[in-house]
Amino acid sequence: MNNQELTLLTEGQIWGNNFGSQLKVLKKYGTKAAVTDLCILTGCDIYYHDHVDEDESLTGRTGYYCTKSNYNNNVIGVGANGLIRYDFACVRNISIRPVLQNSLLFSQSTWIKVAGYNGTEEIEYGEYPQNAAHETLQKELELAYKKGMIKTGKYYTFNSSDSFSNGLIPIIYDEYEFHGKKYIRIEVNPDFSTDSFLLSNGFEYTNGDYVWVEVSPVKWLVDDETQLLISKKCLVSGIFYLRASVYYDGCFDNTEMKKFLDINLLHDLFQNTVSLNTSNANVQKHLRNSIRNQKLNKAVKDYQKKSMQDIKPEDTQVVENKSEYEEIETAELQAEKRKNPYNLDFGEVSEEDIIKGAVESGVAVFLHGPSSEGKSARVKQIDPTCEIIYLRNVTPESLNGKSVYNQQTGEMIDVQPTWLKKLQEKCKNEPDRYHIVFFDEITNALPSIQGIAFNIVLDREVNGIWKLPENARIVAAGNDMKDSLAANQLAEPLFNRFAHVYIKTTTQSWLNWASENNIHPAIYTFIAYKKGTVLRSEYDGEKPNADPRKWEMASKMLYSTRNPEMLRALVGEDITREFVAFCNQEVITLDDVLNGNYNYRDIDYLNTAERYATIIGLTQVDEENLEKVRDFAINLGKEFGAIFDSLWVHGDESRLEKLAEIKLASGGLSRK
Repeated sequence: MNNQELTLLTEGQIWGNNFGSQLKVLKKYGTKAAVTDLCILTGCDIYYHDHVDEDESLTGRTGYYCTKSNYNNNVIGVGANGLIRYDFACVRNISIRPVLQNSLLFSQSTWIKVAGYNGTEEIEYGEYPQNAAHETLQKELELAYKKGMIKTGKYYTFNSSDSFSNGLIPIIYDEYEFHGKKYIRIEVNPDFSTDSFLLSNGFEYTNGDYVWVEVSPVKWLVDDETQLLISKKCLVSGIFYLRASVYYDGCFDNTEMKKFLDINLLHDLFQNTVSLNTSNANVQKHLRNSIRNQKLNKAVKDYQKKSMQDIKPEDTQVVENKSEYEEIETAELQAEKRKNPYNLDFGEVSEEDIIKGAVESGVAVFLHGPSSEGKSARVKQIDPTCEIIYLRNVTPESLNGKSVYNQQTGEMIDVQPTWLKKLQEKCKNEPDRYHIVFFDEITNALPSIQGIAFNIVLDREVNGIWKLPENARIVAAGNDMKDSLAANQLAEPLFNRFAHVYIKTTTQSWLNWASENNIHPAIYTFIAYKKGTVLRSEYDGEKPNADPRKWEMASKMLYSTRNPEMLRALVGEDITREFVAFCNQEVITLDDVLNGNYNYRDIDYLNTAERYATIIGLTQVDEENLEKVRDFAINLGKEFGAIFDSLWVHGDESRLEKLAEIKLASGGLSRK
């Protein structure tokens, strides 16, 4: 690990100011950073309604991470919204987003760079525990652990103490191997509040639970100009920046945080690399441990190989052990290949992952699903400037171009369609990123239009004349016949030219979206109470049915009319009756809470539906009385406290900061 150092970003590198220029890679990617599940498990401050621009799923939730800049003894950090935030240097809920300085490795021509979000470049280097295994696998891992699992010899160090004065008191977790993958078994930080919180696998955990977290390659954003690698995600938390009563004068090298980066995190990230500056015994240890991980970045292997070739004469003892290393490596590699001969990655993937993979691979992809499932939104998430063509409304000429007669020359002239001109311009101006042409409503198009689209998809050519740019990608979407009476069957030759992804919005994803988009609190709470059973209803072609888009329309109508009965025109009679009954329940009002006109027996008598309905009125509280009302909401149950937080903030950044202050003051961390 010689010639490499871990540090943090500065205020100037993030935003650009009098203290430095903003890094070019952050201009493209943005200042927000997603947090790993490990980051949550070790105590980070996380907000569930903030996401990085490229990922609105649970894996894209953002957190608060620190810089090495200071202001009046406070650490300058980056909030979940990407804006500046100040905090005491002795807190431990700040996430760590490391920056790697390694001029030797950076100069290697063998770096495997991949295209990232919005024209950025990424690499994979090193490994670290990041995301929780799926719940089913959690049970398998726990059973295998009790029977005795194989340790790889690697380990990871975190902080076990919440003492302001002690600084880091290390707690070490061993790495285990299970079916060709690696995991750690980590206890949920006991210093958390009693609230449960949600991980990326979609399941909630509480204090004292043990969670299996997969060790996976770390992704870094590449900044060519400064030769820095910036971790794409915040990796870990729970580390004190400074001990209590120590003034932070801006000297980052003297902080507890820097010690952790130098001693612990640097080791943990790159346990598989060999440092030639260590003793012979340590070299042997590193060699053996490195062999267990065959997913090393190609650049790391090349670097190691080069380093071996460049050993000085005085290091001949290390050279003598090279043959032993090669023998061990050969045996281990053979054993590994028997389990995974093609070196494949068997990690779970989301719908968004498949779409991105198809786009990056140059494979045309088709998104299936009802019109209300947000297919267009998913495409715009990958390419915000995508060229959208609604095939239901196009003519053959607007899609394929046309030929016109030139009276002056007596010749026929081929004229490109407008969408192709726009696409070509985008691809030319930004050659280093993919640009999507999105054929929407393809199943609602006439067979003649589908035929033209088929030729474009098949040959990547328009009208047999104009080739699509190399960095252009094709995505299509449409409704299946069972979802829309207006849909036509997709011709088999066209169907077979696509990779197919079937989209269906989950209740949780809709609620996350609703909390950020001013959906009426009564509707939000009703759907949460019904556990998603009313998010959709069957469409029969005669009566109104509920779906995610209809509920958005219902919210607008409810805000405007204040009459729940109006919703029958959108979601149908049956669901409207349920909604009216839900809204018309006995509740403890906001005035009751503020004036103390209730007792704990009143709370006990509230059924589940009444507790949900109570939350609706409580969300109208002002900032002055927020803490008192929020405490009451939490007393209704942890689920109701989480709903109250989401509805009260409702995408308002100032409210978000206010809520964060209250949680920090009370010792509670921001999580559902």
